[in-house]
Parts: sequence; structure tokens; C-alpha cells
Amino acid sequence: MTSDSTPSSLPPSTAEGVEAVSVLADELRRRMYGFIRRAHRPVTREEAAADAGISVKLAAFHLDKLVAAGLLRAGYDSPGKAPRVGRRPKVYEPAGNDIRVSIPERRPDVLAEILVDAVLDQRPDEDARAAALRTARTRGEELGAATRAHSRPGRLGPERSITLSEAVLQEHGFEPDRPAPTDLRLLNCPFHPLAARSPELVCGINHAFLEGFLTGLRTTGIEAVLAPRPGRCCVELRAASGGHGPPGPEESCAREPGPPSRGDRTTG
Repeated sequence: MTSDSTPSSLPPSTAEGVEAVSVLADELRRRMYGFIRRAHRPVTREEAAADAGISVKLAAFHLDKLVAAGLLRAGYDSPGKAPRVGRRPKVYEPAGNDIRVSIPERRPDVLAEILVDAVLDQRPDEDARAAALRTARTRGEELGAATRAHSRPGRLGPERSITLSEAVLQEHGFEPDRPAPTDLRLLNCPFHPLAARSPELVCGINHAFLEGFLTGLRTTGIEAVLAPRPGRCCVELRAASGGHGPPGPEESCAREPGPPSRGDRTTG
């Protein structure tokens, strides 16, 4: 969900988080949202209005704002009462969504899911790192295949491969930059600052994920290569011309200029 005040360049998950936080900037809405979360049951407009000390009409306005921001969901019910004849009251309950805002976008949940799946599915003939890389490649292939099934692009040459990849990777927080028709640089690592703790592992997972994505998308003439530079993702997509070796300890994508934590703001 986006609003006129949200920059269109933000990925959908971040844009939704920004809008949710902006809605909760109003003290009255925060109170109503907290009241409904603590109730552990659907709450009527009248109940929310009574707790906030405002009119039912004003409560309805603020509650519908919270629904539009994805923080609440609305329905019709008779909470705590036997069914009755006539119109049922409108009720509200939490939507069950986490609120996360991070600029630049971070996706530790994706990395965590890969690592958990790797542990659960580790094969007898592989170590933990090999299992993580295999799982990351599989997750990437699933994303690529789902993208292809949705967009039905037909045969993908190098330029069309980059175009479609750019749109998908923007949604996943990579902040793609396209300096040439068949060259896609990724200005943000969604797994930073975890990459700073173990660049060889995290950059390897990132590389395997993007390789799998290209495989699932069935691209031609494009490859994911390790090209670590400070302040950027360690992987680039470019016209196939041979790969690059793994990043050295002093040139990992985990290096960012300035304090790495100042750009992140998370609520939940």
C-alpha cells in the first residue's frame, strides 16, 4: 500500500511500513490501536470511542485510517453477545502484520529462513555451509520460477533478462542500478549488517540466491558474479563473460562508509 507522500522508489514492504508508522504518529490512533491489540477480541467502534474518550463518529474515522494502513482489519460481528436480529456492529481487530521500516531495506528474515531450512534439510554428505548455499540457490530458483510464471516473458535474452531482474530485485531491497543495458549493480545488501559478521558465508548465500534466481527465471546470456565493493551488494548481474572469485577479507560488501546502524529504523 502506498500513499502520495511515500517515495515511489521505496520497495513495497518498506513503503507499507512507512505509511503504517505515519498513521501511528497520531497519538489518538496509537492509543486506539494499543487498546484493540490488548483486547484479544474484536472491538466495536463504540468500545474504542469510549476508551479514547471521543465520539463514535471520530473513532470510526481513525479506525478506518488504521484499516487502510494495514494495521487493523474490519468485519461485522456481535462480540461477547448472542446473535441478534438486525444490523451487526462493525468490529476491528489487529491485522497480525509486523511493522518494519529500514532505509536502506534489510531482509534478515529471508536469511534466517534460508539458514533454518538448511539446518532442517542438511544432507549427510554436506557441511552446514554447503547446505546453506544449496538452500539459498533453491530459494532463488523458486523466486525466479514464480516470477516467470507470473510475467510469462517468453525467451529472455540478456537485455530483457536484466530488465525483468531489475524490477524483481528492487522489490526485494537490492536497490538495483543499471549503468549499461546488460549490467545491473546492486547498491544495497539486504543482509547487511549480518554480512559484516561473516562475509564469506553471507555473500556466498547472496550469490547462490541470485544465481538460483536467474536459473529459475530461465535467463540467457546473464550471470551473477561476485564483485565486492565497499558500500554495495557483493553481487552484480552482467553479460556472461566468466565469473569472479570470492571476495577477499578486506574487500567484502560488508564494508560500508560511516556507522552502519544509523540508516536503520525498525519498529515492531
